[in-house]
Amino acid sequence: MHLPDLLPDVQFHALPQSEEALRYSFEVKRAAMGPYIAERWGWDEAFQMQMHQAHFGEKPFFKIVCDGRDVGTLSVMRLDDHIRFGEFYLFPDCQGKGLGTRVLQHCLSLADEQELPVRLEHLKWNPVGSLYRRHGFAVVGETEIHWFMERPPMKPTARQAGSQNHGARRE
Repeated sequence: MHLPDLLPDVQFHALPQSEEALRYSFEVKRAAMGPYIAERWGWDEAFQMQMHQAHFGEKPFFKIVCDGRDVGTLSVMRLDDHIRFGEFYLFPDCQGKGLGTRVLQHCLSLADEQELPVRLEHLKWNPVGSLYRRHGFAVVGETEIHWFMERPPMKPTARQAGSQNHGARRE
């Protein structure tokens, strides 16, 4: 799936299946998710790398660049009946400043254009769930540790004006 830039300042670069890209995406995951994982299980570097490597090989990852600075990662892919959103990690110093909201709104508006729901999952104790709930996601399932959420496509008249700022993107 092509992920257009979010002008004027956010670019998405597809990460190749390379050792360097794997290391970068793992570094972002460790910085963003490490505290939430360690809170429950401790941080087992080898196990976490093994899990991350499996995910990295299964789906497309994008590097998020804001104002020329690498700030995070995202995996987004189109499946037959929905858009899969995940591996959305921002370095801690980039969190809480509206960037995550902008990236999420951008991806949701792209899904709305395709009239597809968006599905994701997150750790139950990760506060990112409040971001997803604010943007129309509802819990559709759970495991002991994950919430599974979905957001139906919104009709153009139901979209907030602020979520349609992708119109000036580069193709």
